[in-house]
Amino acid sequence: MSVEGIERYSEALPIYAEPPPLRLDEGGVVRVGISRISLDLVVEEYENGVTPEDMTRAYDTLALADVYAVIAYYLRHRDEVRAYLKRRAEEAQALRAKIEAEHPRITRDELLTRRGVGTKDHAPTGQ
Repeated sequence: MSVEGIERYSEALPIYAEPPPLRLDEGGVVRVGISRISLDLVVEEYENGVTPEDMTRAYDTLALADVYAVIAYYLRHRDEVRAYLKRRAEEAQALRAKIEAEHPRITRDELLTRRGVGTKDHAPTGQ
């Protein structure tokens, strides 16, 4: 196609390079558009077969065009997005381990003992 032909098409339909509607929030999480929905969630939903239309119905702060743009970004940059998601999962696991180490889980029996209630006193009799 000649340069003149390209110019004619560009006059008929402006073509813009738009950045993906992704932003980094103050906590370091990538969010979609102006919503609080994370990139993690959109990718997970997409990988589970949820359509962009269903996502916007489920999360009314998402714009349909943003969901499609984010999925296109994911498909074009799959390795980078997966590496980001893997880092996020590792960070979440490390935080979970830290919290559990600082505050061990309490069993039901321990809770009842703390309340001064014996476990057998309130057990169902089966009748």
